[in-house]
Amino acid sequence: MTQEHSDQELLTTPLHALHIEVGAKMVPFAGYDMPVQYPLGVKKEHLHTRDAAGLFDVSHMGQLRLHGEGAAAFLESLVPVDIIDLAQGKQRYAFFTNEQGGIMDDLMVANLGDHLFVVVNAACKEQDINHLQAHIPSDVELEVIDDRALLAIQGPKAAEVLARFQPAVAEMMFMDVQKLELLGEECIISRSGYTGEDGYEISVPADKAEALARALTAEQEVEWIGLGARDSLRLECGLCLYGHDLDQTTTPVEASLLWGIQKVRRTGGEREGGFPGADIILKQIESKDVSRKRVGLVGLTKAPVREGAELFDADGNKVGVVTSGTAGPNAGKPVSMAYLRADLTEIGTEVFAEVRGKLLPMAVEKMPFVPQRYYRG
Repeated sequence: MTQEHSDQELLTTPLHALHIEVGAKMVPFAGYDMPVQYPLGVKKEHLHTRDAAGLFDVSHMGQLRLHGEGAAAFLESLVPVDIIDLAQGKQRYAFFTNEQGGIMDDLMVANLGDHLFVVVNAACKEQDINHLQAHIPSDVELEVIDDRALLAIQGPKAAEVLARFQPAVAEMMFMDVQKLELLGEECIISRSGYTGEDGYEISVPADKAEALARALTAEQEVEWIGLGARDSLRLECGLCLYGHDLDQTTTPVEASLLWGIQKVRRTGGEREGGFPGADIILKQIESKDVSRKRVGLVGLTKAPVREGAELFDADGNKVGVVTSGTAGPNAGKPVSMAYLRADLTEIGTEVFAEVRGKLLPMAVEKMPFVPQRYYRG
């Protein structure tokens, strides 16, 4: 999870009172008072999402609009991603980079026809807005949305549940985005999420969020899910958390995010480079020469290996560090993400994690640790 902002009064989402009402345990997270778990408990919330449907309040995330004919070209100048060719009604994963090639934040970008809809991480919201404003041309307008909540309904029953309120969602594919009505209110709905499961993210007017949340959780398949299970769900599916698995000192190549850089932006592509840190990132792609890479690790004992655990080779040399770790409720074994020395990243390579003075064996394994079940038709 992102860093706490303990030196200021915590912000709240439009659903804060409802979380308290249903018995959530609240914690500081990215400057907000957020639900980490509900009475069901983290493990049962995790398993319920994989089996049925879970509802997440992600209203702490930043929601932005970019207006103007030059919006796509402008945003593309700040990310190593193809935004210009992003089709209307589609969404894409992207990341801001700095001049050193490091990742400033990862984000979602949707083409809604007359504007781009952008969702950024809560802890990076202010930085991202400043970054956009510092580079924005005169023909593009940045609108910061502060009157909408963001809900995510995730799991194999999510489509069935949401279709009861709006049948059109059943026809959407993974990464489709549409403006559709729910309970008589226009919402921005994308078939996406951060659990590895099928599901939807719903941008809803803030004053209508509670009614929608109550309606969805009244369905028998749906339970409230907190930040604790959101973290273990995304980790099992090999999805990064900014501030932990990604940061300003880590390039997309080191982070194993090459799939997020389309060929058109790479060396020899039609729109090669042109983003901050392009020289460094493109050189790394071409040479494959990096000192460390993000990998998945599975525990060879039953003990979970958490963030911050140092990794060693058989000779006792420090070779990396764990950036995320969980017991892996569905994987059936401890799973972690880590940055390992590049020559040790082959599948099956064994390393040792230091946990409370003991060295626990772990093996490099391909991610995701459990199958991703996005709906592609």
